Amino acid sequence: MQADGTDDARLREMGGGRILPLLWKFAWPALVTMTLNTLYNVIDRVYIGNGCGRDAIAGLAMTFPVMMVMGAFGPLIGVGSGTVISISLGEKNPARAERALGQCVALKLLLGATVAPALFVFLDPILHAMAGGGVTEGALAAARLYLRINILFHFLAHLAFGLSACMRSEGSPVAAMRCMVVGALANLVLDPLFIFERVEPHLFGVRLFSLPGLGLGVAGAAWATNIAMALACLAALRHYTGGRSVVALRLRNVRVFRDLAPRVLAIGLSPFLMQFAGSTINFSLNKAFAHWSDSPAEGTVQIAAFGIFLPVSFLFFMPSMGIQQGFAPIIGYNWGARNLARVKRCLDTAVLLTTAAVVLACLSQMLLARPLAWCFAQDEPDVVRAGSFALRVGNCMVWCIGLNVAATTYFQAIGRPRTAIVLSLLRQVIVLLPCVWILPRVLPRLLPITPLLAVWISLPISDVAAFLATIPPILRERRALARGAS
Repeated sequence: MQADGTDDARLREMGGGRILPLLWKFAWPALVTMTLNTLYNVIDRVYIGNGCGRDAIAGLAMTFPVMMVMGAFGPLIGVGSGTVISISLGEKNPARAERALGQCVALKLLLGATVAPALFVFLDPILHAMAGGGVTEGALAAARLYLRINILFHFLAHLAFGLSACMRSEGSPVAAMRCMVVGALANLVLDPLFIFERVEPHLFGVRLFSLPGLGLGVAGAAWATNIAMALACLAALRHYTGGRSVVALRLRNVRVFRDLAPRVLAIGLSPFLMQFAGSTINFSLNKAFAHWSDSPAEGTVQIAAFGIFLPVSFLFFMPSMGIQQGFAPIIGYNWGARNLARVKRCLDTAVLLTTAAVVLACLSQMLLARPLAWCFAQDEPDVVRAGSFALRVGNCMVWCIGLNVAATTYFQAIGRPRTAIVLSLLRQVIVLLPCVWILPRVLPRLLPITPLLAVWISLPISDVAAFLATIPPILRERRALARGAS
């Protein structure tokens, strides 16, 4: 650890600084980081939607389930490692924090050598099972091309995001943000150069400059993302090898520890299952759109609309995710220090801020649905119309999920993964998954609606159910914290 006392000052601030400024200090870099992470998807889809058409944007929507399966292993390792680091620092055990960091790197490398090749082998059966003849061949080809390039290099993204999570847990949120800024800026520059044959940006109708591009289309988006994540990964490794970190990355610790690995994986199991469940939901939604559409052309439009819905929803959801990432290390540190009164105050603040963030996200998408969809498919009016409809219907009740988001992160941060798992799965599995399969068969018999509308209605129903189910456990936890602090 550093010898100049900077690390001690950071830890003292986590244990005694004013909660709202401290939460903001941790949240805004996390917010920027999460937003930049989402921009990888948004930028790809904006460029591809306008440069390659509806087949391409639908094809990228079909990649979401596979990408989310790969991405699910990231928080399994990163969130668990970050929680162990923050709790270890709170307990004044820096040696265990260093071992958790080294193990994080080892597990990420092991992940890249096992899971990615397995998915590569089963890629075609997965895509065919999802499409089921309900989309065009062009959409299927675009999905296959993008994934074949991206899968084998996805471990770079895992390593970058995992190390960033560890940085936030040690009290270095700005350093974590810098890594993601490097990757996002690289992606922003490389995407048009790799996708288009010629790059000609305009401002108020005036062409600024003209550059030759590679014209690789969907493949170009995949290569641009891989290169950008490699740069972010290098920036993260530089932080941990340049003497600026609170927790040191030592080569001898880059291995799996029997006493740490089960704890890390148990804590990270909640976000893993949530993201894996998200992959299942994405798979189910894509399959439902393909199944209930009257033709492959209509199925392609619906899946393209879903390809707009997901990144836009993620982008507007980022403020609440930034709050999550901001207060998790503070709660973890103070829980380890047994400062329960401070844990309760931080939880209450996080619930209020998260709720405000999701209310704003809901209103924004209701009011701006059509212009947001237009950004992705300016020359495809059918896709714009379907995308704006999807944003309004699918997110009409998202204002009520702030409590569930804050509660899930709280239980992760204090090392109670079972409760976090149940809360995280409420919205995406326990309620939403059955609704996606059942409502299109039931509601059209009871109401004058189409099966496709019934699929979209499943999303707000799951939001309301998750909110109601989260109220009892979070109230019990607040009472327990109040008793322990008294």
